[in-house]
Amino acid sequence: MPIPKDPVMLLSYINTQLRDNYPSLRELCASLSVSEDEITKKLAGIGYAYDAAANRFV
Repeated sequence: MPIPKDPVMLLSYINTQLRDNYPSLRELCASLSVSEDEITKKLAGIGYAYDAAANRFV
């Protein structure tokens, strides 16, 4: 399944995947073959940053 292009939908998708399936952003990106930098930059554009302790974008 391709990841959503819309940043708000991407935020929801990534946080759900992190909560339900992956212990870290690095593992999610490796599993889905997507760039961690690309995800981080796209979500930073709408004011979100990855919180490793919480394993989610906040």
